[in-house]
Amino acid sequence: MEMISTVQSSSKKKVAASVAALFTVLLLFTFRPATAMRYQESRPKRKESGRIELDRIRGGDNCSNSDIIVSQSPTSSMPHGIPTFSVEILNNCFTGCNISGIHLKCGWFSSVNLINPKIFKRLKFDDCLVNDGKPLLNGSLINFKYSTTRLFPLSVSSVICG
Repeated sequence: MEMISTVQSSSKKKVAASVAALFTVLLLFTFRPATAMRYQESRPKRKESGRIELDRIRGGDNCSNSDIIVSQSPTSSMPHGIPTFSVEILNNCFTGCNISGIHLKCGWFSSVNLINPKIFKRLKFDDCLVNDGKPLLNGSLINFKYSTTRLFPLSVSSVICG
């Protein structure tokens, strides 16, 4: 019986150590600068053809959902106390790419005040289109306000790079 409790104690210590290591790794990735997460060390790498190119994870017009930053915050309420929220959608592509076809997960998004559909519109449940599908230039920002009883979580579901 004593041997079983020793084995269980040892297993618990290993699990605790694994959890601590995982937590440390998550903290490191959470607080790394954005540039460190997008690029590996930029050292020249010689290919068999003799050309030199940078050893980059991404380059050119490559982009991902994480290059679009969506932020929102409460702002002054409408008359009659209806909460209003300000939304900013930013193309933060590190490689200078323009991104089009930006779709957001938006649930049953709705607003008391009218939002220009060329800026933001719900197509169907959990699918909203940004900038009428047109390219959002690198560094560009789109913003709008909506009023409703609660904040709608908005997150990028898909983008087109180019």
